[in-house]
Amino acid sequence: MGKVVRVGGRGTSRRIVDKEADNWTGSSYKEYQDKKKAAAGDRYVSMGRGTRRVKFSDVTNTGGRNEGKGMWVSSGRGTGRRKIK
Repeated sequence: MGKVVRVGGRGTSRRIVDKEADNWTGSSYKEYQDKKKAAAGDRYVSMGRGTRRVKFSDVTNTGGRNEGKGMWVSSGRGTGRRKIK
């Protein structure tokens, strides 16, 4: 990838290292989530303020953000807004 500066020891030391590929977002993280969900499929998860429980494998996958509808995001000091898709 590229080079990044890593700071250590309360800012007293610096070192330049190669940047690794991000694995906490995107399709690679989605694959990681699916593997973890499959491994924990027979465990129970509390739902509805703790009043019921379901198997983790029965929980449906979400599609992420509202992809078709879009979202409003505030700007400035909260006085303006814009719609993102």
